[in-house]
Amino acid sequence: MLLKLTGGRVYDPAHGVDGQVRDVYVRDGRIVAAPAPGTTIDREIDLRGRVVMAGAIDMHTHIGGGKLNIARAMLPEDHRGEAVQRSALLRASCGHAAPGTFATGYRYAEMGYTAAFEPALLPMNARQAHLEMGDVPMVDKGGYAMLGSDDFLLRLMAAGTEQAVINDYVAWTLHAARCIGIKVVNPAGISAFKFNARRMDLEDRHPYYGVSPRDVLRTLARAVHELGVPFPLHVHSNLLGVPGNFPTTLGTVEASEGHPIHLTHIQFHSYGTEGDRKFSSAAAQIAAKINATPNASCDVGQILFGQTVTASGDNMSQHRNAAVASPKKSVTMDIECDAGCGVLPFRYKDKNFVNALQWAIGLELFLLVTDPWKIFLTTDHPNGAPFTTYPHLIRLLMDRTFRNECLGTINPDARTLSTLGSLEREYTLYEIAILTRAGPARLLGITDMGHLAPGARADITVYRDDANREAMFTTPEYVFKDGEEIVRDGRIVKVVQGRYHTVEPEYDPAIDRRLAEYFEKYLTIRSRHMWISRDELSGLGHDAEVVVHPTRRAR
Repeated sequence: MLLKLTGGRVYDPAHGVDGQVRDVYVRDGRIVAAPAPGTTIDREIDLRGRVVMAGAIDMHTHIGGGKLNIARAMLPEDHRGEAVQRSALLRASCGHAAPGTFATGYRYAEMGYTAAFEPALLPMNARQAHLEMGDVPMVDKGGYAMLGSDDFLLRLMAAGTEQAVINDYVAWTLHAARCIGIKVVNPAGISAFKFNARRMDLEDRHPYYGVSPRDVLRTLARAVHELGVPFPLHVHSNLLGVPGNFPTTLGTVEASEGHPIHLTHIQFHSYGTEGDRKFSSAAAQIAAKINATPNASCDVGQILFGQTVTASGDNMSQHRNAAVASPKKSVTMDIECDAGCGVLPFRYKDKNFVNALQWAIGLELFLLVTDPWKIFLTTDHPNGAPFTTYPHLIRLLMDRTFRNECLGTINPDARTLSTLGSLEREYTLYEIAILTRAGPARLLGITDMGHLAPGARADITVYRDDANREAMFTTPEYVFKDGEEIVRDGRIVKVVQGRYHTVEPEYDPAIDRRLAEYFEKYLTIRSRHMWISRDELSGLGHDAEVVVHPTRRAR
């Protein structure tokens, strides 16, 4: 069937298309070139006056894994509202800060998103995480495998093992866990916490292995680059949330030694100690570093006011934050001696000095990083706010008047210490399409999503142009997934299953024997039982297609 979307204003930054009136043609789930005159059009939709973009991609959102299940279990009050009613089309689901899998997929699609990536997938728990993500309908999925505090890597580094062997281990992990990238959380710090360390900065040495966070960052950034994995090392820096942590963030960029590096939820790592309260914005310093460093990119982790739950692999920071949980409950745990997690509910308040300044710092970062291809729209769902707040965040970026009105309502001391009111920049629709579509696809190395050229998958979102950008991005008129209409006027009309995205870099199979011996000696399962095949991954996602993206070893 040939579908024609007629006369919409197309925003396709991957090809420099900035609001041009164009027709888009779809056949067999792909965008195709305009057919020859006289070709039969099976269906035509008039989109004159509408805004047309590729389906949006959330490159950092916690949608699968044990910590989300802990969050759901410890917050029964979170499930009392916003329920999805069971129908002939939809499955019952609920939750606000930590919604169930079905609600997650439905709500993403209803906002025009067609892909979402879990940023902290523990390899030992990969099967469970993929099972959970496989239950999220409507969107494509993928995960980033957590390394950097795992015992095997730290043993290799402590022994001075050559980089080639570490590269083989990283590649083996990507195969075994079926992930698209590598994540490091509080480098070496999750492990150090178990040895009673309560703080890890870049130059600190692990109390047992003697390895520093800088060593871990340098080693993993090099491994990812040399394996040819398109997605750069995804870094949750040390000292998350600590006043005065911005020099550590600057040093983290340097620790990559020129290899590509992506700093995640950077708002939580952009704090100074100026002022009477010893808490201030360092957004200008961080943005200047990102602007001046070709190999660095970031996402913001914007906080937005209201109730949420924080769920992180950084057990060190979550243990520290347990005293400020709201309501007062928390979980901190070890996972298979390789990682940990901490979960605690939190309410961000606009009249609270720290929360208000955090809100302003995130927006300052968005507005001070000059290249929209180097910064990405996230709230670190659900840590800064649920992903359903994205339309509100987009309005804050696009509408200076609205932003300043909101600024006028926050804690006055925080407002005084922020430069936000002086920043005149307003994002354009073209730039929003970069932040939420073209940029994530390019960073992830996914060549057939995030754009609208012939050959791309026909993931398309159509919006009514509305001066109120929050209303506009909350309720798309149409969403197409692989050319099928799945949303109309913000409501699901067809349920589909997304695909999985992964990479399979080459490695020396000699690492298999080394890992088999290690698992036999120290762990409760065999290494072969941790391994997930392509066929199994497909089954975990209800017969989902598995897309393996190419890698190429650096020479």
